[in-house]
Amino acid sequence: MSKRALEFLSSIPLFSMLPLKDREQLAQAITEEKYPQGTVLSRQGKSKIEKILLVKSGALELYYNARNRKILSGLLRRGDVFGGISLLMNEGIAVRTAQVDRDAAFYVLPKHVFKKVCARHRFFYDHFVETFSKRMLDESYASIIASAQAITFLSHILPFSFLSEKELEQLADDAAIVLHPKNTVLFLQGRSTIDHLYIIQKGAAERYYEEQDKKTLRGLLGEGDIYGGISMLLNESIAVRSLKTTEATYFYTISKKRFLETCRQHEAFSDFFTDTFGKRMLDRSYAEIIAQSNRPRLDSPHFFNQAIEPLCQKEIVFCDATTTIQAAAEIMSRHRCSSIFIRNNRNDYIGLVTDNDFRTKVIAKGQDTAAPVASIMSAPLNTISGRAFVFEAMLTMSQKRIKHLAIENSDGKVVGVLTNHDLLTAQGQSPFFIINEIAAARTIDEIAEQHRRLPRLIQTLMNSGAKAQNVTRLITTLSDTVLEKIIAWTLDEIGPPPVPFVFMILGSEGRKEQTLKTDQDNAIVYLDVPEGPDKAIDAEAARDYFLELGEKVCDRLDHVGYAFCEGDIMAKNPRWCQPLSIWKQYFAGWIHAPEPEHLLRASIFFDFRCAYGDKNLMETLNAYLNRQLGSWTGFFRHLTENALHFKPPIGFFRNFLVESKGQHRNAFDIKSAMLPIVDFARIYALRHRVAETNTLSRLHQLYLRDIFTWQEYNELQHAYVFLMQLRFARQVTAIVDEQTAPNNYVNPKKLSRIEQTMLKEIFKRIEKFQQKLDFDFTGLT
Repeated sequence: MSKRALEFLSSIPLFSMLPLKDREQLAQAITEEKYPQGTVLSRQGKSKIEKILLVKSGALELYYNARNRKILSGLLRRGDVFGGISLLMNEGIAVRTAQVDRDAAFYVLPKHVFKKVCARHRFFYDHFVETFSKRMLDESYASIIASAQAITFLSHILPFSFLSEKELEQLADDAAIVLHPKNTVLFLQGRSTIDHLYIIQKGAAERYYEEQDKKTLRGLLGEGDIYGGISMLLNESIAVRSLKTTEATYFYTISKKRFLETCRQHEAFSDFFTDTFGKRMLDRSYAEIIAQSNRPRLDSPHFFNQAIEPLCQKEIVFCDATTTIQAAAEIMSRHRCSSIFIRNNRNDYIGLVTDNDFRTKVIAKGQDTAAPVASIMSAPLNTISGRAFVFEAMLTMSQKRIKHLAIENSDGKVVGVLTNHDLLTAQGQSPFFIINEIAAARTIDEIAEQHRRLPRLIQTLMNSGAKAQNVTRLITTLSDTVLEKIIAWTLDEIGPPPVPFVFMILGSEGRKEQTLKTDQDNAIVYLDVPEGPDKAIDAEAARDYFLELGEKVCDRLDHVGYAFCEGDIMAKNPRWCQPLSIWKQYFAGWIHAPEPEHLLRASIFFDFRCAYGDKNLMETLNAYLNRQLGSWTGFFRHLTENALHFKPPIGFFRNFLVESKGQHRNAFDIKSAMLPIVDFARIYALRHRVAETNTLSRLHQLYLRDIFTWQEYNELQHAYVFLMQLRFARQVTAIVDEQTAPNNYVNPKKLSRIEQTMLKEIFKRIEKFQQKLDFDFTGLT
């Protein structure tokens, strides 16, 4: 055998060029095989090549099968070699189908022996490479090779592994392979149009977001990683992130048309891209950057979203705590400033004295100016990060009723001071300006006029990227200012209250989550009037007083723009204007004998806070509530069962559930969609004695107490903020663009694909958290 084989090898031009010693070794390794006509020895794109065949006699047909038709058919005869190109250039997968055309005999060379010869003799290896390269110059052959390679490659990576063999072949027919050199920027986020899906076959690339020459959201892509699917599906084919090769990289490319057709035909395939995007969007940094890239571009950064550090006064005027009041005043006068920082013996700033402090604490009260300045300072310091937005600084000043903020750097060191004058000088028309106008208003109509400016202000803030939680803070601050102003006017009109009272606000107002469509939810709690012959106050007169207060306040709120509650949960309703003892009876009844109506009441009244009056009454009522909840934990089971009635508006097949008729046809109520998160936070907060009423604050406190993991907290927080953002957008559109009353009905077809995908991902997460709630409080799954 070895002698005949050696003679045969020496007759083949390629093998005859090998040294005799190598030919002899090959001849020793050769075996012989025979196959009858019609035998299929390999199938293109499927068969693994384990040996090299040298045709001894007969003929072997090679062809590519496309849609049951032979393409690029050719015959191998005596002396021709089969398998070398597939083994060396196609990862050992047959490039074409091989079928015996006439009874044939072959000399068979083991794969490992053939590869050793290629390794030792470059010319031998180059023969197969050059043959392959010449064939690849034929465009039809090149496309077939790419297709054959693609089938094998794609079948081993997600989501292509979801597809059938036939579907993979259809995709592979469309595939091409392209090479991009190292450091090539293929796409730029927000600018480049993507018309192909890119799959890395060999090499590496970096995917990133770039802003102000700084790369963020960086990720390295390697073999099998995909780029472009999310952009084509969800962002109108505009690149979501940039792509740059980090080494010479081969990509398989599939046309946009074929990719989208496959997505339409196979939900699991499409979901791979949309779910991946949805999961990324639950990461706050990713979501915020993507949201920014999809906002309308502004010519310059909006005032409200500028960092405050450039606006603050960098020169810090200070004195020691032991400095006299008079000396401190002289320092302020010399520097012509309105405040001075107080420093302790460790050189830490511990307080602040303003010109107002001198008026109210020194001059008005006749304070000895030789006393240490620390005796009149405001402490601890009200601080804010220099990286915070102007908007956040304004809200902090408004809510705390202050005019000065100490500015801290990233190390927590005070580096400057920001005053309300600095902000008003920089921007005359601002939320802070409107709130000040309301506080200074002399008539109810002036307040109503300022309140009507709110929707356009919210629209401006949202278009420039304000966070939903800051928008609700603004609305809450403005509403609180309006309410305090109205109550103060009313008390001046009807006289002082007979006993201490508190005007409490409930529901979304109580949670500090007001939007542009929020009706009144309020009540009055007043101290019980003592009974007996020596009573100084008549109980009936006290009730009449507070009912008059409630009626006048609620009517004036309605006049300003806060609509009456459709459920009549207002302080003007005698049922909700009661002494403390009656409120305790209400709470106890709702907890210990819960009925559907009682559970609804609990969801409104247990989110309460003090808007005006004696906070001690609120604290007393809250302590009573906690004691009652602790004595009957079965209430949480009923509250949970009631909460689980509210389901996200998404169907079994992940389609949105919308109204089928009426004014809001093809839309869903986003307020109802948010309820499961609000209920979830409320139930856990009540169970674990969290005093906060705001949903995001409750979630944060529960995370700090290890009730929720960081992932759970992060998912819930981001989901809530995203839904609130959409809710504001809908309400502003109704008021400003459509000139109608605000509503909470969102038509998903009018949302971008990114927003639709995010909504579906959020609704899936809400279902998961409802299962957790069910398990924790009912023991059911």
